[in-house]
Amino acid sequence: MTNAEPDPLDRHRFPIDEWRLVESVYSTDDLGASETCFSVGNGYLGMRGNPEEGRESHTHGTFINGFHETWPIHHAEEAYGFAQTGQTIINVPDTKVLKLYVDDEPLLLSDADLESYERSIDFSTGVLTRDLIWRSPAGKRVKVSSTRMVSFTERHLAIMTMEVTLLDGDAPVVISSQVLNRQDGKDEYHVKDAAMGSGFDPRKAQGFASRVLDPISTSAADDRILMGYRCMNSKMTLGVGVDHAIVTDNPYVPMISAEEDYGKMVYRVDARAGQPILVTKTVAYHTSKGVPARELVDRCVRTLDRVRRQGTEVHHQQQKAWLDDFWANADVEIPGQPAVQQAVRWNLFQVAQAAARAEQNGISAKGVSGSGYEGHYFWDTEIYVLPFLTYTRPAMARNALRFRYQMLPSAQHRAAVLSQRGALFPWRTINGEEASAYYAAGTAQYHIDADISYALCRYVEATGDDTFMLREGVDILVETARMWADLGFWRSNGEETFNIHGVTGPDEYTTVVNNNLFTNVMAKDNLQKAADHVRRLRELSPDGYAALADRLELDESEIDDWERAARGMWIPFDENLGIHPQDDHFLEGEVWELAQTPPERRPLLLHYHPLVIYRFQVLKQADVCMALFLQGDLFTREEKRADFEYYDPITTGDSTLSAIVQSIISAEVGYHEMAMNYFHAGLFVDLADLHANAADGVHVASTGGVWAMLVHGFGGMRDHHGRVNFDPRLPQSWERLTFRLNLQGSRIKVDLTDAEITFTLELGDPVTVRVRDEEVEVSGTTTIALADQGPRLEGALGTLPLISGRREDGSVITAGVPDPSIPDFVPHDDR
Repeated sequence: MTNAEPDPLDRHRFPIDEWRLVESVYSTDDLGASETCFSVGNGYLGMRGNPEEGRESHTHGTFINGFHETWPIHHAEEAYGFAQTGQTIINVPDTKVLKLYVDDEPLLLSDADLESYERSIDFSTGVLTRDLIWRSPAGKRVKVSSTRMVSFTERHLAIMTMEVTLLDGDAPVVISSQVLNRQDGKDEYHVKDAAMGSGFDPRKAQGFASRVLDPISTSAADDRILMGYRCMNSKMTLGVGVDHAIVTDNPYVPMISAEEDYGKMVYRVDARAGQPILVTKTVAYHTSKGVPARELVDRCVRTLDRVRRQGTEVHHQQQKAWLDDFWANADVEIPGQPAVQQAVRWNLFQVAQAAARAEQNGISAKGVSGSGYEGHYFWDTEIYVLPFLTYTRPAMARNALRFRYQMLPSAQHRAAVLSQRGALFPWRTINGEEASAYYAAGTAQYHIDADISYALCRYVEATGDDTFMLREGVDILVETARMWADLGFWRSNGEETFNIHGVTGPDEYTTVVNNNLFTNVMAKDNLQKAADHVRRLRELSPDGYAALADRLELDESEIDDWERAARGMWIPFDENLGIHPQDDHFLEGEVWELAQTPPERRPLLLHYHPLVIYRFQVLKQADVCMALFLQGDLFTREEKRADFEYYDPITTGDSTLSAIVQSIISAEVGYHEMAMNYFHAGLFVDLADLHANAADGVHVASTGGVWAMLVHGFGGMRDHHGRVNFDPRLPQSWERLTFRLNLQGSRIKVDLTDAEITFTLELGDPVTVRVRDEEVEVSGTTTIALADQGPRLEGALGTLPLISGRREDGSVITAGVPDPSIPDFVPHDDR
C-alpha cells in the first residue's frame, strides 16, 4: 500500500502473504474475530478457527448449512400474519478437538512458552495449518504441526492432522481426539425475546435454554466413533462419524470410548526424541430434514470407508485441483499492492467457502463460519454474492437460484397470508418460512422479490442458460410480477402512474414508506422482465408456455398488465433539489447531524429507539445509490452525481453492505479518493473487524462486494440487460487490475492499466463487449487505448473518453472523440 492507503492490520502479527492469511503471534485479545478469519468451510460444512486444544475460544463452532432448530417467536403484542416460528442454525457436535499432553502437562497456548508460532490459511490449498515449538514446563521442546481441511470435492468430509515431535528428551505424550456435543442446554447462549429482529442486537443468534439435539445412537469401536442426533423441535436429523489413524515408531496404547454427548480416542505414547507421532482424524457429517438418524450414520460409515480406501492425500490433491480451477476463473490481480492483494484473495476465498457446496441450501449471511443472523438467508445472496458467482462460477450461481425456486411454494403461501397474489419471498429464513420478528425492517422489505428476479435474469443473460429460465426460473418471474401488480395501484394526478405503498427499502433506518425509489425501480425491472421472458417462452416453446399457463393459471392479459405497470411506475424526483427522494416523504424529515453523533453511539440501531431514527433523514446503508448501480441505465450521469452528493453525507455505513455501493458510485461520478476510502472500508470489514462483530462470522455479502468494487467500481463494468460495457476508473496508485469474466460460456481476461484496457479470449467462442458504448469483439487479444486523464482530483468527473484501439492483427479501432468546445460535455451517459 502507498502512504495514502493505510493498512489497518498489525503486520508484525499478520505479515503480508498474497496467497495466505498468516498469524505469527498468538493472542487471546481478539479470539472471536480470529476464529472467524481462520475458519474453513465448503458451503455445506464449516468449522471455526478454534485452537485444536479446544480450551480457549470465543465461540466454539461447527455449522452445517440449513441445519437448524425452530422455536416459537414471542411477540409482546400479536397481530395477524406476524412470523410465528424462529429458525436458528445449530452448533453441531464439535470434532475439531485434539488435546495434547506432554509429561501430563497440557498445551495451553495462552500460557505456553512458545519459541515459535505460525498459523495460516492457504487460499490455494484450502488448508488451515498451525506450526509451533513449545517449551514444556519440564523444559522439553516439542514441535507441534496441525492441519484442518473441509473438502470442496467431498461435501460431507473434513480431514485434520496433528504431528508431535519431541526435539530433546523423551517423555510420555497423550493425544486426545474428542467429539463434543456442546449445545446440550448448558452452553453459553441465552433465550432472547423478539425485538428489532430477535434480540437486542439483531445481528447475533437466538440461543437455547434447553437441549437441542436428542441423542439417537452412539458407538465407538475400531478407531471409529459414530453418533446420531435429532433436533427436538425441527426434527431434523444428523449423523457424525470420526475415524482415527496413528503413524509412529514410538510404542503406544489406544483407548476409545463414547457416550451420548462425548466421544474420545486417546493415544498414550512413550515418545522418544526425534520420533514423530502423526494422528489423522477424518470426519463425516450428514444431515436431513427427516431421514432417520441411524441411516445418516450409515452414510457417514460409507464416507469414512471410502476415505480409508483412497487415503487422505487424494483428497488434498483434489482440493488443490478444485481451487486451481476456482482461481483460474475468479482471481483478481492487483500487481504492486501486496496487502490489498492478500485481502482481496481472502475475501474471494470466503465466497467459495460459503457457496461452493451449498447446493440444495441457500447461502447464508455468515456462510458456515458463525451463528450471526442465526444462519438465515437474506437478499445478500442475490445482490452481493450471485453477481460474483454468475461471472466466475455460474454453476454455483445456478444452484443458489434453484434453491429459491424450491422455496416458491412457501413464498406463494406467504403472499396469501399478506393478502397478495403471486409469491412473496421471506426477508430472512432457513426453511422457507418468514423468520423476521420485526416486520417493519423485515417482512416489509418486499424488494426481495425483485432482487431475486434481478439475479435470475442477470444470470440467464450472462450465461445464456435458457433451459433453466424456461423450465423453472420463469415461474419465479411470473409469481413475483403478480405480487407487484397486485401490491401496486394506479393513481392519476394529471399523468397516470403506478405506485407502491407501505414497503421498506434497503435502508432499514426508514421503514414502511410510500414509493421507495429502490423498490420501485427494481419492481419496474421485475415486471418488464417477466413480460419479456413469458413472451419469449411462448415463441421458443409453445408447449412449454402452455404448461406454464396451465400450472400457474396464467392469463395472457396479465402479461400486458405487467408491462403497463412497468411503463407507468412512479419514480420520485425532486425538481428543486435535482435529486431522487428515497421515498415520497423522506425529504420532509429533519436531517440527522452525524458529525455530532459520538462514536460510542454507533451503530444507531443499538443506541436509539427505532422511532427516533425513523423521524430523521439518516441512512443505515446506501439505498438510492444501490438503485443507481443496479438500474443505472435509468439515470443520467448528472442525476447519479447529484443523488450521491445528497445521500452520502447522511449515510452512516452502519451496515457492512453500504461501503460497497458507495465505493462503486463514487468511482462512477468522479470521487476517486472517496472510492478508495470506501473500498478499504469494505475490503477489511472482517480482517480488521471494522464493525466490531466479525466474531459472529464472515460478512459473506461484503466479501462478494469486494469483487463488485473491483470489477464494477474500478473496472467500470456494467451489464444492463445482457449488454456488457466498460468505463474504467483505475485508482491512481495502482499500476494494473486484471480479472476474468465468464460470458455466454466463454471466459475472457480483462487487463486494465491507466492507459489501456486489453481483452483476451481464454476459453470458448468470441464474445462482444463494449468500451464506453463502442463495440469490441473479443476473439483473441484486443487492446483499447484510453485517453490520458491527467491528475485525478477529488470531486472531479472521472470518466475517460475513448480515443482508439488496436487488434491483435494491428488493425485500428476508432471511436467517437468528444468535442472539447462543448463545455458541458459528459463523456459517458449511462442511459
